[in-house]
Amino acid sequence: MIDLSIEVPLAAFTLRVEAALAGRVTVILGPSGSGKTSLLETVAGLRPKARGRIALDGQVLQDDARRLRLAPERRRVGYVPQDSGLFPHLSVLGNVRFGARGGDEGRVESAIDTLGLRPLLGRSPGALSGGERQRVALARALASDPRVLLLDEPLASVDVELKERILPYLLRVRQDWRVPMLYVTHNVGEALVLADHVLVLRAGAVEASGAPSQLLSSPLMARQVAVGGIENIFPVRVLSHDTSAGVTRLRTESGLDVAVPLASARLPGSTATLAIRAEDVLVAVEPVRGLSARNVYEGRITRLDQTGIDVLVGVEVAGGSTWLARLTPGAVRELQLALDGRVWLAVKSHSARWV
Repeated sequence: MIDLSIEVPLAAFTLRVEAALAGRVTVILGPSGSGKTSLLETVAGLRPKARGRIALDGQVLQDDARRLRLAPERRRVGYVPQDSGLFPHLSVLGNVRFGARGGDEGRVESAIDTLGLRPLLGRSPGALSGGERQRVALARALASDPRVLLLDEPLASVDVELKERILPYLLRVRQDWRVPMLYVTHNVGEALVLADHVLVLRAGAVEASGAPSQLLSSPLMARQVAVGGIENIFPVRVLSHDTSAGVTRLRTESGLDVAVPLASARLPGSTATLAIRAEDVLVAVEPVRGLSARNVYEGRITRLDQTGIDVLVGVEVAGGSTWLARLTPGAVRELQLALDGRVWLAVKSHSARWV
């Protein structure tokens, strides 16, 4: 349990957070400049002007009413910044061991195995990819025997393919280490995969707080989805592989079949999460014919929301699931889209991503 009751004066506003976070992984969402990184820095003890109370599983880190404030080095916080913060003069093994500071070598070995670092131990940080550096930084944080892990957009600097490789390691940490985690991201797909709880910040205030599935269907989360990340997120089950067609066939929880590029390493019957950006969903007002897209669905428009310069179109398809498409206002006018209107969605198989 992470108990927060804090006020932090910042240049543009005062960050105010009142929350009791009982989940193993709390994802902190919000637009740039909303206070996400400042919240992590406050928990880590790096914001001297922060006021209030912070407690981890009953251990008080800060309580200004009692004039109690632990120094950062006494808080046992594992902090992973965006740039990984590795020491360039140390090898991978040296960086991980630095986290332990002469402590339990068993934790060092476990962290190395959890993050799959054994082939990299002799390398220097300069010889690593961005994803490898983030894995080393996370292993170093785990080796420090933290009470809490603070991850500040650890996947922001890596491309989509690398994200898909690193996410399984983060899931392994969540499952095996049982260390509470505060995870900052702009990406709703990461939130749904990792989080037990989501906290949405905007201009220093808590805009929403709750379970990921609950918030995804709310207007607040819909707005967060619109400003970044992956908009269409579906739990799926692998049905089969068609090597001649080069596709893997999936089925969503609502019973919708989806074709994606061949992923033969995923066993039939296994489950996963599929992500498709709203801008990759095409909308037609007539039945689609003669198109290369393998996924075509008929549906009904349930929402038309202006989001900055775009319009986010919500379409309910067979089984009751809702897909989001991002269009220009001009396209909406030309197609004469309106609520309850009948449309057809087309999605190329290569637009789908695993998260």
